[in-house]
Formats: sequence, structure tokens, C-alpha cells
Amino acid sequence: MAAMLGIFGRLGRARDLRHLDDELRSAGLHPALTADAVKMTVIRLLKGAYGDAAPHMAEAAALVAYCTLGPDAYAETNGPDRTRAVESRVQAAVAEERGLDAELVLLTLHADVIHPDVVEAFGLDVDG
Repeated sequence: MAAMLGIFGRLGRARDLRHLDDELRSAGLHPALTADAVKMTVIRLLKGAYGDAAPHMAEAAALVAYCTLGPDAYAETNGPDRTRAVESRVQAAVAEERGLDAELVLLTLHADVIHPDVVEAFGLDVDG
């Protein structure tokens, strides 16, 4: 019985991972360009914040895609309105230094997948 529960846990994780891959792709970031460890951490952070990751996957994917692609490439796929919305979230996350958005920005920074233009625009620093 315990083995079956383990299987269901892995299937749920795989479903979440596929969902995040779809949302990253929709945000303009090919999922193969994001390490599975980063994606699993995104899912864990979402579940920690909300209990259920699925309803919030698109918002998290947008933030991770923006941080990874940088403002120009993100804007090409998502347009100026969505880009401004995500930039506002990053700005708020940096100012507040807490919350899910701050954790996602910090994740991309520590995983070394954040675009240099994002680091410069928001004055991000691994040591700070």
C-alpha cells in the first residue's frame, strides 16, 4: 500500500511539472532551458504558499520567465502590458524582500539563471 502512495506522489509531481512546463512555454521560456531543480523548487514554493500549486502556476511561470529571459525577450513574447505587470511584481518583491515573488526572484538569482539586465535594472545582488 505504501508503495502505491509513493507512486501517486510521483505522478502528482510529474503532473505539476508538466503544468509548469506548459506555463513557462506560454510565457516564452522553453522549459528545457530551466533546470528541473529550479522547476521543482518553484512548485514547492507554490505549494508552501498556497497548498495547491496549480491555480498560481501561470503567475509564477511569468515571473521566472521574465527573470530568465530578461525584459526585451520577455516583452517580445508577452507584450508591453504583461511586461510592465511583471516588472511591477519584481519591483515590489525587491522592495518588500519577502513573499512568494521575492522567493522566486531570489531563486533565479541563486540558481544563476537570472538575466543580467534584470539584475542591473533592479539592483539585485547575491550578497546583499
